[in-house]
Amino acid sequence: MPQHSSYDVVIVGGAMIGSSVAWWTMRDPDFKGRILVIERDPTYAQAASSLSHSSIRQQFGSEVNVLVSRFAAEFIHNFRDWMQDPEAPAIRLQSFGYLYLADNPAFAEVLRDNAVMQNRLGAATRILGPDEIKAEWPWFEVGDILCGSHNAVDEGYFDGTSVFDWFRRKARQMGVEYIQDEVTGFDMANGRVTGVRLASGPTVGTGTVVNASGTRGSRMARMVGLDLPVEPRKRYSVLFACAEPITKDLPLTIDPTGVHFRPDGANFLAGCSPDPDPAADPEDFHMDHAIWEEHIWPHLAARVPAFERLKVLHTWVGQYDYNTLDQNAVLGPSPEVPNFLFANGFSGHGFQQAPAVGRGLAELIVHGAYRSLDLSPLGYDRVLRREPLRERAII
Repeated sequence: MPQHSSYDVVIVGGAMIGSSVAWWTMRDPDFKGRILVIERDPTYAQAASSLSHSSIRQQFGSEVNVLVSRFAAEFIHNFRDWMQDPEAPAIRLQSFGYLYLADNPAFAEVLRDNAVMQNRLGAATRILGPDEIKAEWPWFEVGDILCGSHNAVDEGYFDGTSVFDWFRRKARQMGVEYIQDEVTGFDMANGRVTGVRLASGPTVGTGTVVNASGTRGSRMARMVGLDLPVEPRKRYSVLFACAEPITKDLPLTIDPTGVHFRPDGANFLAGCSPDPDPAADPEDFHMDHAIWEEHIWPHLAARVPAFERLKVLHTWVGQYDYNTLDQNAVLGPSPEVPNFLFANGFSGHGFQQAPAVGRGLAELIVHGAYRSLDLSPLGYDRVLRREPLRERAII
């Protein structure tokens, strides 16, 4: 049960995003209040934070997303300093890079345009022709490819699980209270949330609510009368071993078919979106093995013939909190309920965006404005205007 009857901040959802907001807020010397984190499943067994591929890229199509990920890379490289704890681990960022492949002139032009913007913001993106791709990674078949976009600096895999663990651990050490419970509703007065009703019985008062409830984000928003275009979408993952040794790390490759794959130690990890891609029940984590047999494996083998002989080691299903407007995060308040803050709709980018998002929302909570990085392009007002922030290189 909650230890207090009211809190300055109540965060609904204690996974990567919620714990990042809690840690950043509590570490701000100007914050003197109490924080309650409400998590329905403290095992996080089906949270996106637990089922993520834990990858990071700079190659986004909008400036704000590039800057968010550039800060994430800085945060990962200096993780122990940020935690201010000698027991904190050094987090390694394995920079094998992302490789977007274009098989048509329109997407090739998108990659070239994106690379110009990414380079201007400090990313090391380069455009490669098919012969250059083949020379660097001779395992690839590139007969249908016009060009690729690759960045080997601060793109790849990082130990996001440890980052999540330390967000939560340090938040608790600083006094953040975590409870296992579910939110059943909110008390409202004068257009503001004044109380959070819990399934266990009590209602706790609050000054600010942060909606970090993942695939249940739109459900929370409806409880305060707001519309959030976020729904659960299933994503399929397969870990496999390759019979033929590949002696150089392949990049995280996004094939034109929508299948993506990356190295995972001595093995490989592949994934895709289903087609069609309907909204799912938030409790549905059923694996459709036909997607592997009929879609993922054939495209893997066509792109990398060495993948014709492989052994499946593990399969699982995760869920995106998928923003149907533009597949980008929705952050900050709405004009109708200014003390209800969104941290939703990450559409698969939440792990890598958590450091910058946690810092930004903490600045909104404590200081009333973004200070370090302007995240307003990801604000809720674009949802009200129905004006998407287009991201032209989606995974």
